[in-house]
Amino acid sequence: MTAAPRRQDRPPGASRSLTGLAAALLPEGRAGGAGWHARVPARLDAVVASMPLPARTGMRAAAGALDGYAVARTGRRLADLSVPERESVVGALGARPALLALLDVVKVPVLLAAGTERMVQQGLPAPAPAREDPPLDCTPSDRWPARSTADAVVVGSGAGGAMAARTLARGGLRVVVLEEGRHHSTASFGRRAPLDRFTELYRDGGATVALGRPPLLLPTGRAVGGTTVVNAGTCYRTPEHVLARWAGEFGFAPAADLGRYLDEAERTLQVAAQPTEVLGANGRIALAGARELGWQAAPLRRNAPGCKGSCQCVVGCPTGAKQSVQLSVLPAACAAGARIVTGARVLRILVDPDRPGGPRAAGVRVAREGGGTLEILAPLVVVAAGALQTPPLLRRSGLGGHPRLGRNLSVHPATSVAGRFAEPVTAWEGVLQSVGVEELHGQGVLIEATATPPGMGSFVLPGVGRELSAEADDAHRLATLGAMVADLPSGRVLGRDRALVRYDLAPRDADRLLTAVRAMGRLLLAAGAREVLTGIPRAPRVRTLDELDAVLGQVTAGQLHLSAYHPTGTAAAGADPRRFPADPAGRLRGVHGVLIADASLLPGCPEVNPQLSIMAAAHAVADLQLA
Repeated sequence: MTAAPRRQDRPPGASRSLTGLAAALLPEGRAGGAGWHARVPARLDAVVASMPLPARTGMRAAAGALDGYAVARTGRRLADLSVPERESVVGALGARPALLALLDVVKVPVLLAAGTERMVQQGLPAPAPAREDPPLDCTPSDRWPARSTADAVVVGSGAGGAMAARTLARGGLRVVVLEEGRHHSTASFGRRAPLDRFTELYRDGGATVALGRPPLLLPTGRAVGGTTVVNAGTCYRTPEHVLARWAGEFGFAPAADLGRYLDEAERTLQVAAQPTEVLGANGRIALAGARELGWQAAPLRRNAPGCKGSCQCVVGCPTGAKQSVQLSVLPAACAAGARIVTGARVLRILVDPDRPGGPRAAGVRVAREGGGTLEILAPLVVVAAGALQTPPLLRRSGLGGHPRLGRNLSVHPATSVAGRFAEPVTAWEGVLQSVGVEELHGQGVLIEATATPPGMGSFVLPGVGRELSAEADDAHRLATLGAMVADLPSGRVLGRDRALVRYDLAPRDADRLLTAVRAMGRLLLAAGAREVLTGIPRAPRVRTLDELDAVLGQVTAGQLHLSAYHPTGTAAAGADPRRFPADPAGRLRGVHGVLIADASLLPGCPEVNPQLSIMAAAHAVADLQLA
């Protein structure tokens, strides 16, 4: 007698289709845990709700289509099928390469939800902040006067905006910093699950996508402190050959003297090599593999004195060790008189078109978070909204006439690989981004040992159904590496009210990504991995370098699971007025009183994690403004 299929009850708040999707992709694993599995659909529903409309619509459509396919095959929806029946339905889809790639995409939010629920069940660690956060002068936009004045308005509070604000305030200017996101304290990070913080600290819940061939996930932060709140804390100096190119080929004035500004950024952030005792097993494996191969590798330099290895950098450091700019730069700006307005979306830069000598900035108009607008009048507007948001703001303001505005976008395309080891690795215990492997950096490939809280990494576990559940149960034996490539400026930012990012991977950079996968697989095998998980849906596992070479000979970079980070260059500064929207000192061409001071200013790919480069460049252009 055949047992009746177990009906998957819909948790409160979860749609029937999403409940079925979660059950199909990640059924209860061999370790049991019905409690947390039952909560995954509701958590998934919350993740999907935080996405921008196109991604939200796409996820719900994918779940609905999978449900419809199940009905067509079986007469019942996914949530009403048994585990074997769901696997049969999903397995039939997986036989088609295009649909297999789609399943790999929709797995990401499911794994996010599942990883969080497992952490909640196991008991969230609650590390105490090492110290009280330094004070900031923050005012929510709904409490700011309808009209006010300042000497300078800084749009954005991330790496560039914070450094520009501190420099101008110390120079004696009355500075107001406008931030679309909210202020989050270190103590608040320790009280909430990582995924709850993730959806609030990232723009569009972390689901920003660069459309193109192939599409790339491109997460950016939105909070007081910008993306520095959610980056890994890795602090590379701009390579000398990059500075030489920026100065010589592009005529970017600060590049010739950026060394002293990089020194100051390092002092401000307390940058130092990460001590080996807190690296964690993930970092130690990367070092061991590099030693076996004779490759250049070392603990990364980071802005995290006293790091406890909580592996939560990308969702806000819960101990306050990571010196993101709301802890290190903005307090000094506020001490010098700067004020921060939160929940403030800048609608447009106000311009006086009739000033002698040409149009001049006159301030900004801002949308309050709770509705209504305010205006701040100022003769200097520093645009530091980030490389994806600065071009739309300039277009909304009637300042987007330069033909290269929004172009020249570099994004550091990236991919990940994992290795399975005999002994537990528990990669999420230790430093999130711990070791840099620079052996191939001269070829444009930078490898970094990178781990995240469960389910939150860019690496996607293979399989669906019970296979995926088994992988999730065994994730503590995986070590993970990530690699990013120094890319050609192959993208652009379109749009006025909302950024639309377009990026087509250059053939050269596609080759670099395949080189990166081979290098990471080789390193993990050298460190003793029993098998390498490639991230390639059609060939997810290999055991030898020859097997990996055979796989890579049959795939393209578009078949990898790709993401991207560190967008730069969309309002670049340089000498040639035809090529660069900003002049060599970072002043926007065509108007007086508008300064570019964020990642969009950089004229070319920095080839490393760019926080120091952005901070140094913003400091330099603000200094030039004061001179």
